[in-house]
Amino acid sequence: MKFSVKETIHSDDISRIERAMKSVDGEATVDVNVGANTVSVDSWLMPEEFFVAFNDEDYNVAILEA
Repeated sequence: MKFSVKETIHSDDISRIERAMKSVDGEATVDVNVGANTVSVDSWLMPEEFFVAFNDEDYNVAILEA
């Protein structure tokens, strides 16, 4: 699944985003693309389950690919 982040992602945000996604699914593979402002998550969970983690870190996101 891929999320579009409405705020600009900086390189120092990467570990914060990865930690937030792994708080939902510790086995998830997370790829943060700073240039494209996207976050890809490989998980068996539904995309909506990651919204709370993004929200807790003050990121406003939309689902690009489910």
